[in-house]
Amino acid sequence: MFDQMFEGLRKANEAAAEMQQEMARKWAAMVTGVPGTPAAWGDQAQRFQKKWADTAVELYKRQAEAFDAQFKAGMKHLEEAFRTAEVKDLESLRANVVELWKKSFDYYRQVCEAQMREFQAAAAKWAEVMTKGAA
Repeated sequence: MFDQMFEGLRKANEAAAEMQQEMARKWAAMVTGVPGTPAAWGDQAQRFQKKWADTAVELYKRQAEAFDAQFKAGMKHLEEAFRTAEVKDLESLRANVVELWKKSFDYYRQVCEAQMREFQAAAAKWAEVMTKGAA
């Protein structure tokens, strides 16, 4: 029973891989304007792949830097949140909680805006790579 299931899964994966390769060939032919044979678009495809990879690496590095900054800010907010337990009177507690709440929502707004700017920059970069190709 398991053999049949694994065999079916293997065949499905092979068919999916073949379909993806065929789609990539057709897509590359549409983008580059060159027929889908590997010999016909070898150098141009390699340049395109290199530019695509360089762009992806650059975007992932920027995303990692943004994530690191978000993580550090989150740790800072946690430390501030734990300090609210040290407050002795109720009015100070209320003021600290309101200040922490405002900072948290302001930071959340900044993160969302930064992510939107990064997404727009990434979309522009990918569009540039796709329209200009490897030229």
